[in-house]
Amino acid sequence: MTTEFVESTDGTRIALERVGAGPVLVLVDGAAMYRAFGTSRALAQRLASSFTVVAYDRRGRGESTDTPPWALEREVDDLTAVLAHATGDAAGRPAAVHTLSSGAVLALHAVAAGAPIRALSMFEPPLDLDGDPTADAAQIDELAQLVRSGRRREAVQAFHRGIGMPPEMIAAQPETVLEVLDGIAPTLVYDMSLSRTGAVSEDLLAAVRVPAQVLSSDTGSGPLGGWAARVAAALPHGEHRTLPGSWHGVPDDVLAEAIRGFAAPLLASAP
Repeated sequence: MTTEFVESTDGTRIALERVGAGPVLVLVDGAAMYRAFGTSRALAQRLASSFTVVAYDRRGRGESTDTPPWALEREVDDLTAVLAHATGDAAGRPAAVHTLSSGAVLALHAVAAGAPIRALSMFEPPLDLDGDPTADAAQIDELAQLVRSGRRREAVQAFHRGIGMPPEMIAAQPETVLEVLDGIAPTLVYDMSLSRTGAVSEDLLAAVRVPAQVLSSDTGSGPLGGWAARVAAALPHGEHRTLPGSWHGVPDDVLAEAIRGFAAPLLASAP
């Protein structure tokens, strides 16, 4: 696959790639992931028979650049630019978007702002609508301080504890993976900020007036399944589905079928 680039509103260069043919489906990664490090390429291959699948590196990771200071609105601009590039913009063709974890926040804001997204699929958005803003702010400040002081490995470990990763999974991470995470540690602060309590309100969810499915694993994701159900219930056209999986993940083939079954009919019927 050939890497393409699109320029976001603030001049940040966003790297992307596409595979397949058909209506456009954009994949939005969650924290600590990008095209060469994560699940999006494997998932794209499984979906390529039904869609033109576009995966991109969110700012500050992979081949994308970064432009400080970070703001949620800038990442929404990035997604909007990717959508325009992928669909040809002038035609205004609608696309589907599938997001993993914190990537859902970007997509929810983009839909509410009028982005041409016809169908929105989200896997375990880390949105606790009844969370503690003070505790979230303290956690984000701790992570940011570790990054600023150059203690990136500690920041990675603090992030994993903060998102509820099981201790055995943290302990089992190989050094090669940790080295990659060290390199993109500043973006972990971005994702924690995306998911803070209040980043997505019930009013914003009510403004997301497109069909949306919220997926969760049936095993080991702690409160994420309940949060997914709550988000789905707050969406005007939301549905919650549980898939067989493990902590914060399900097999690619299972996830691909859930996305295809949801998005393909909606894009086929789009004007």
